Amino acid sequence: MLVKDVMKTQLVTLKADSKLGFAEDIMYLGRIRHLPVLRGDCLVGILTQRDLYKASLTSMLTNWKENKEFLDSIQVSEVMTKNVTTISPDATVEDAAQIMIDKKVGCLPVVKDKNKLVGLITETDVLQYFVNENKKNQ
Repeated sequence: MLVKDVMKTQLVTLKADSKLGFAEDIMYLGRIRHLPVLRGDCLVGILTQRDLYKASLTSMLTNWKENKEFLDSIQVSEVMTKNVTTISPDATVEDAAQIMIDKKVGCLPVVKDKNKLVGLITETDVLQYFVNENKKNQ
């Protein structure tokens, strides 16, 4: 099966100049762990829960009065992962799983052409695929 058959296409994304406080609210309220960052429709980075935790920890270590105020003053582009590992929609789910294992990442933005974001495949999507395949073979 191909990535395009299991990826999510209804995505929540951020702009590079969005503030971290806004991103934190989206992640918390939407129970989202990965937010692709776009300029236009092109992927320029990804903000993960881990990136947000690192920024929050930094603010606490530097004795900022309010973590939220600190996060509202920082742009997503300052803490996002810029060298994002991506995958093609025509790659196999097995390839996606192997890349996630090798790179130790929880998701892969799915891009085509010149980094145009078309979807996202997460470790949960991959696990669900393998569970479904296993059930078919029983």
